[in-house]
Amino acid sequence: MIDSSPLFPAREPDAEGWLARDHEHRTFWQVAGPAGGIPVVVFHGGPGSGASLAHWRFFNPERFRVVLFDQRGCGRSTPRGSLAANTTAHLIADAEALRHHLGLGPWWVVGGSWGAALALAYAATHRESCRGLLLRGTFLTGHRDLDWFFRGAGALLPEAHAAFLAPVPKPRRRDPLAWYAKTLAGADEGAADLAVAHWQAWEAALQGPAEAPTPLDVADPALRAALRDKYRIQSAYLRRRCFLGEAAVLDCAARLHGLPTTLLHGRLDLVCRPINAWRIHQTLGGSQLTWVDGAGHDPFAPEMAAAMVTAIQIIAD
Repeated sequence: MIDSSPLFPAREPDAEGWLARDHEHRTFWQVAGPAGGIPVVVFHGGPGSGASLAHWRFFNPERFRVVLFDQRGCGRSTPRGSLAANTTAHLIADAEALRHHLGLGPWWVVGGSWGAALALAYAATHRESCRGLLLRGTFLTGHRDLDWFFRGAGALLPEAHAAFLAPVPKPRRRDPLAWYAKTLAGADEGAADLAVAHWQAWEAALQGPAEAPTPLDVADPALRAALRDKYRIQSAYLRRRCFLGEAAVLDCAARLHGLPTTLLHGRLDLVCRPINAWRIHQTLGGSQLTWVDGAGHDPFAPEMAAAMVTAIQIIAD
């Protein structure tokens, strides 16, 4: 998927490093693009996933200076997997501190999935730091989104959903997120690895066979540990509605009236429902919404990749 023709060639960072923050957290960042390029920051999804160099492929390397960073506890940020002093408010403060650290003025804020919700919360807190927003596959963080992911979507994919619930004791299946979060935070690594495998398989089913790789039985102990840390962060955030909730995200959008905002959402997105983008569009005055036919949640599927490159080119122009 990542070799789709609309994307620019893969590249390496021009600079990278760690920014020391509070409670021993260090934020890992990378920058690519000319010093005088249009400044952009990309908020990765998850929560817990970490940034990907592939995100640079949406941007013309001659026109944009693009910042990637791993959110607290994610990727190469340290301590990896830590839940201490790890909330959405901390992530917002980290992003603004990073902007100052890199000597950048107002930047464009790009986010997908959870990163789109974080982008809205960041922009509502630091509007003066934002030139505009590009949001893909928006997640609203509330009960309806979580009920859809953990329960409702099972009506469309009953076999995959049954497999997702299989490790959950029957009395706990009314709230599978609680069981997954407790298991991933526990000391039993074998049980956590099993939970990771089932969560990954469910995500892959929602992404669709054309968009997501089949989860593998991971043999590498280091990779297994990284996946446990990723889903520990993700489940902890989701249990707390990402320290936001739907009403708070919509309130953030309402406070951004007039800020240039483009929303892209795949019509076939089963991870983050298309109605999320519609609700943000109706709330954020002046926003532009583009439905991407044939696309699901994967940003690198050809239809969505083309829409991302086009939207970013409009920013450049």
